[in-house]
Amino acid sequence: MGASSSPPQSSSEVVAERRGIPAASFVKDVEAYLHQLGLDVNSTLAFLQERLQQYKVVEMKLLAQQRDLQAKIPDIEKCLDVVATLQAKDSDEALLTDFEVSEGIYARARIESTNSVCLWLGANVMLEYSSEEATTLLQNNLENAKASLEVLVADLQFLRDQVTITQVTIARVYNWDVHQRRVKQASSSQDS
Repeated sequence: MGASSSPPQSSSEVVAERRGIPAASFVKDVEAYLHQLGLDVNSTLAFLQERLQQYKVVEMKLLAQQRDLQAKIPDIEKCLDVVATLQAKDSDEALLTDFEVSEGIYARARIESTNSVCLWLGANVMLEYSSEEATTLLQNNLENAKASLEVLVADLQFLRDQVTITQVTIARVYNWDVHQRRVKQASSSQDS
């Protein structure tokens, strides 16, 4: 997250963290919380707002990673299907197929009998694999992508919980401050 200092937590609360995302603590007693921090209401609200913004930045990054993985999984599955089709075809006859050269531009190809395929690895790198190796590699990549997606979904849920807790804490601190000001105002008007 950021390099900001974090307020001390009460000893009764368990501080948890998930993959570098600090856990927000629910504040039951605002006055005790402020006293424990040694901060005034405005400083506490500023700290909580900063933490909320940090959570939002992390959420945006995680959502971008999630979108990338959700786009990557169908591509891997499509590649697995193509490799399976090439493995299943009759070795004597050629396979006629249309393939995408560029977005919206297709070409027709005649694929002769082959036991190898070429896979794009990224960074303008393509390697030739045997069909079995390609299937194994693609299945491993698919499993890893699905596992990463599950972890990301869990991280996003944890993060959303922290955002909610922080928003509730901000509201509680603000409402406590408004209540205290009204009590002071009422007591000062009764004294005069």
